[in-house]
Amino acid sequence: MPTQTLPSRTRLERLGDVLTSWATKLPSRLRFITPELVGFVILGTFTFAIDMAILAAMNIWFPAVPLPVDVALGYLCAFGLNYVLNRTMNFKSHAPVGSQLLKFVVITLADLGFTTLATTWLADIGVPFAVARVMAACCVGLFTYVAARFWVFRKETVQD
Repeated sequence: MPTQTLPSRTRLERLGDVLTSWATKLPSRLRFITPELVGFVILGTFTFAIDMAILAAMNIWFPAVPLPVDVALGYLCAFGLNYVLNRTMNFKSHAPVGSQLLKFVVITLADLGFTTLATTWLADIGVPFAVARVMAACCVGLFTYVAARFWVFRKETVQD
């Protein structure tokens, strides 16, 4: 019977465990809050802050650039970082990058389209752009987690 060796854990994987290990100690009624969900929220919040920083900088330093371009640029930079961090720290995937990245791009484009339209529409009706962007992010967060967890970074079963 062949033995299987597990890949050694990286620093990012260990850091992900440190950030999320408390989720396993929650009361039974809160067990739906998995370490992966906690990690996704932490990393999503971090990359959202990056997104907002890019959006604010573009809005201040390049006011002639249309808001949809600002939103798209910040979003794409943040989602690229989010993919790398979720793959390595949170979902700890060692699967080939190609198909995962392609799936993540599909999710990102769908999210980008909705986020850009929602943020622009809300800003056009008078909602401050930062508030509009936060509102749009709240709408896509759950969809993105479910798609990342069950489609992009799905755990593959090992066949003997």
